[in-house]
Amino acid sequence: MTDTVRETAGETEIPQFPGVRAAKCPFDPPPELRALQQNGTLAKVRLWNGSTPWFVTRHAAQKEVLSSPKVSADVTKPGYPIHTRAFGGGGLSFILKDDPEHARLRRMVQAAFTVRRVETMRPAIQRIVDDLIDQMLAGPKPVDLVEAFALPVPSLVICELLGVPYADHDFFQHNSKTIIKRTVTPEDRAVAFGRLHEYLDGLVAQKLDDPADDLLSKVAARVKDGELTREEAAQMGVLLLIAGHETTANMIALGTLALLQHPGQLALLRETDDPKLVASAVEELLRYLNITHSGRRRVAVEDIEIGGQVIRAGEGIIIPNDIGNRDPEVFPDPDRLDVRRDAHRHVAFGFGVHQCLGQSLARVELQVVYGTLYRRIPTLKAAVPIEEIPFKHDGQVYGVYELPVTW
Repeated sequence: MTDTVRETAGETEIPQFPGVRAAKCPFDPPPELRALQQNGTLAKVRLWNGSTPWFVTRHAAQKEVLSSPKVSADVTKPGYPIHTRAFGGGGLSFILKDDPEHARLRRMVQAAFTVRRVETMRPAIQRIVDDLIDQMLAGPKPVDLVEAFALPVPSLVICELLGVPYADHDFFQHNSKTIIKRTVTPEDRAVAFGRLHEYLDGLVAQKLDDPADDLLSKVAARVKDGELTREEAAQMGVLLLIAGHETTANMIALGTLALLQHPGQLALLRETDDPKLVASAVEELLRYLNITHSGRRRVAVEDIEIGGQVIRAGEGIIIPNDIGNRDPEVFPDPDRLDVRRDAHRHVAFGFGVHQCLGQSLARVELQVVYGTLYRRIPTLKAAVPIEEIPFKHDGQVYGVYELPVTW
């Protein structure tokens, strides 16, 4: 066990772990965190506020913790390992609650995200992807893939699903970026959340008076029936809107960059029409990249034994998915990107009752993107060296701010 991670010289510091710096390869977890994994299943790390939560390094132990009733996802409980000074948990709805409240709220929207329901959206997602590629091909180059493609794809999809006007995308994208930025002040985060909350509350009010065939209208119907408060409905809308576009947008851009850096793997995707290979590539990229680099956070509500050590009630726990998905006991040669690998056991979407609600939608979006973009633009390439690409080391969601590409 180590009391704190070591200070090292090198690249950008990772804000939530003092002394930890980004790996030289931008797709790999920080070397200090990998060293903790090599030393055992559990370690202690020191956070920005001086607290020392447990760090669960192994894939099997991570799944054990995430599925245990002895741990809580409630950010208000003493000992919860807060991400940053600005993080208050506001607006994140049921993902930071425990059952039965978590289950009650999640059940109200989960029907929209089932595999069967999401599959009916595949043709519409394909049209969105093709239309955006047409616009790219007709426009000037180089072009920023984030602005022209990676961000619009999931934004258009989640707006259609929720019933949010896409014309407002600049507003909600700006405020969602502020909310998930690690270096933002508490005051600026509160202002951004307040703006989004007011916006979604207004949309819920509109759906109460004039419902349509969209998810916010179904949420509004729950309000009318007395099953939800307006506050709960607005918070749920904020969560679904942010999670519905930020995570997938970063996976599209970062996954494309990773493939451009691995031309042999890119060629496999570019030259295939096999949906099984495309689906396999999505799972492998989710494992290899894993954009939630701040880890899942929990606090023990009872003593729990993990890896032969006891985590006491009231102690914080961090489950870093990025190194869990690089566990050599589960994924041989884990630092190698192999789109033909069976990577379905990854924990990119978490595990247990809090496993990502939108994972089926994300999978379909990524399958359509990765199965289309490189076939339609076979000569796609980065327009600048990787050293000039700005990475999101300051965000709760990892990715790139820009990805200039040409063909």
